[in-house]
Amino acid sequence: MGGADIWIVDDDQSLRWVLEQAFLKAGMNPTGFDSAQGALDALAAHGDQSPDAVIADIRMPNMDGFEFLREVRSRDPELPVVIMTAHSDLENAIDSYKGGAFEYLPKPLDLDEVIEVARRACARGRDSDDDGAPPPASEIIGATPAMQEVFKIVGRAARSDITVLITGESGTGKELIARALHQHSSRSDKPFVAINSSAIPHDLLESELFGYEKGAFTGAQARHPGRFEQADTGILFLDEIGDMPVTLQSKLLRVLEDGSFYRIGGRTSIKVDVRIICATHRNLEQWVADGLFREDLWHRLNVIRIEMPPLSERRDDIPSLVTHFMADAAKQLGAEEKTVTPEVMAWLQGLPWKGNVRQVRNVCTWLTVMTVGKAVQMQDLPKELTAAAAGPHDEAEWTKELAAWAEQRLSQPGAAGVLDELRPVFERTLLKAALRKTGGKRREAAALLGWGRNTITKKMQELGVD
Repeated sequence: MGGADIWIVDDDQSLRWVLEQAFLKAGMNPTGFDSAQGALDALAAHGDQSPDAVIADIRMPNMDGFEFLREVRSRDPELPVVIMTAHSDLENAIDSYKGGAFEYLPKPLDLDEVIEVARRACARGRDSDDDGAPPPASEIIGATPAMQEVFKIVGRAARSDITVLITGESGTGKELIARALHQHSSRSDKPFVAINSSAIPHDLLESELFGYEKGAFTGAQARHPGRFEQADTGILFLDEIGDMPVTLQSKLLRVLEDGSFYRIGGRTSIKVDVRIICATHRNLEQWVADGLFREDLWHRLNVIRIEMPPLSERRDDIPSLVTHFMADAAKQLGAEEKTVTPEVMAWLQGLPWKGNVRQVRNVCTWLTVMTVGKAVQMQDLPKELTAAAAGPHDEAEWTKELAAWAEQRLSQPGAAGVLDELRPVFERTLLKAALRKTGGKRREAAALLGWGRNTITKKMQELGVD
């Protein structure tokens, strides 16, 4: 959107200058303010000529970004405000979305992302229906880009009644996300009913979902309301939806279409108002292709999708998770809280954690019970961790493969410049991995690799990485 007016509110002059240059290059009209009050005064003076969007820092003298956001919302509720901060914890994220921020950007900023967010803010125009909502509750820990993206999607999805599908490996926290959606929705004071499709025998699942009438089958001695009735006006969380029998999927589809169903043995249609949130660790696209999951139900469920990243893709969150779970375990067990030495923390951060966050919690509970001293040492770790942990820390396997390749390549007639041949492959592999980890944010990927911003842009062009 060329010509859009963008206000930048930050007491850091150098950052304001960088953002101003970036917006100018993008064809926008930036105006900088070194204080929140200065921006508010300008807003009052401009009257109807307010900017298309405002980008404001949280930590500023006299009036912080949260107070500024409240003031702007009270004066002009339709003006999009983007909050940025170098302290990107969940409390700041929650306060930002609760205050009505259009978007939340943790520092260090990726200029490409800032421009893209500003364009979206301007493109929204004067839409008074703010889709912002608080991200998950503070027990969901994650400051990495992958988790920040999850928080943003949750923030937008929480206030609507649209069906949500949460995917991800077991132990990544899918039910926590579902409960966060409920907690911050308009149905927060209504029931949250959860049922695990894989934990209930298939021949009993239908009666659990839809209930049954007295005498419907042997043992049905009284009318029994199902989970849909229990969740009426609230949220029904269908965990492991991929394990639901195909025969039952068609009945679920009908409920999703018109909100009505029959109890087993019943003749009266029951109407409910229920928001559906589903979760699965299955690859439902593949299951649809294999005929194990109905395609029409898949499309009905896959309206808003939240993909939970495995812990292996958010290793920077492991220290925070360990610290949180150690404290929580001590509180739950009434035991002394144990600290973790830097050596142990580094070791834990390198583990594969195939059980994801759930495994970390269980290990922290075990360490709280079994560690004798006040600090967890390497010898305190359970044997399965130290034995299986050699993989992430031992580079022998990949270096052996590299050595074998090198010997084969160097033995070929006329071999020369082998290092020059290998270097682009090595750099391309690392570059792609860094970009995947940061969700495509170049500045963060460059920091991971020890490159400058210009270097990573140049390398992407040279190596053909999009």
